[in-house]
Amino acid sequence: MIDLRNIETFFWAAALGSLRAASEKLGTTQPAVSQRIASLEAALGVRLFERDARGVKLTAKGHELLAHAERMIEARRDMIRAAKDQSTMAGTLRIGVAETIVQTFLPALIEKIHTAYPALVLEIEVDSTHVLQTHLMSRQIDLAFLMGPVLEARVENLPLCTYPLAWVVKPGVPLGPGPVTLAEVAAFPIITYPSNSSPYRVVRDMLMRAGISTPRMYGSASLSMVVRMVLDGIGPAVITPVFLGRELERGDLRLLDVTSDPLPDLSFTASWIDGPDSFPSRVIARMAQLVAEGEQAAREDRGRGA
Repeated sequence: MIDLRNIETFFWAAALGSLRAASEKLGTTQPAVSQRIASLEAALGVRLFERDARGVKLTAKGHELLAHAERMIEARRDMIRAAKDQSTMAGTLRIGVAETIVQTFLPALIEKIHTAYPALVLEIEVDSTHVLQTHLMSRQIDLAFLMGPVLEARVENLPLCTYPLAWVVKPGVPLGPGPVTLAEVAAFPIITYPSNSSPYRVVRDMLMRAGISTPRMYGSASLSMVVRMVLDGIGPAVITPVFLGRELERGDLRLLDVTSDPLPDLSFTASWIDGPDSFPSRVIARMAQLVAEGEQAAREDRGRGA
């Protein structure tokens, strides 16, 4: 698990140009600063600084990660500042959520919101990205966690997480175990996100380029329904396997190796319309970003330990 204290130490060492200055800024010792940076480098698996007699200098990867560190520190600062004034975080906040987020970090986020802002009432709507974007622009919801960004005037977007797509199938379906072609896959209905979603369009176009003029595709905004259809052996699915750990470990489902173009990742944002009443949305979006990054770090830690 990545310690936010180590991220803050990395930021100040980069900003001030020396470990000594960072230790004075943080009220600790230079060896402690060195140890924190070493721990962060080990957790990330990258080298953040080049060290010489004049101090420290960011590596190329360090430069790339510095903006992420600053964003996480600012999000924590905003979260603490807002928590000190609970009167600004009362009332009702209407949140629209894509089901992938429901299946990943939403429960942890709700718990943190409840602890930090007990006077804030949440109304949660779960739907497809297409519907959530429509409801956001018509102000039926205040904040959306969806496949973004939303490129509309006055809409603010904060990146949350990125999940890979994969082909998934029930072991009993006669596909594989080696690589299979799109034509072999298309002998079955292909199950995925709803027809107005980006993954659906990507898969449909991929199949049509492979010469499958009328592919059979079942689209659903309910991921539980998608998983149920795959478990019933109806056909393979294109879905993110990030929440399918139990099914994959038990052998109820398996990843399918399909000879095709790579599937794109799913990128999610917190999106809201900027305005005088958008402060709660901004604060909760920042909190969601921290929770999502923590969840992703924990998942990567589990992957390295496997």
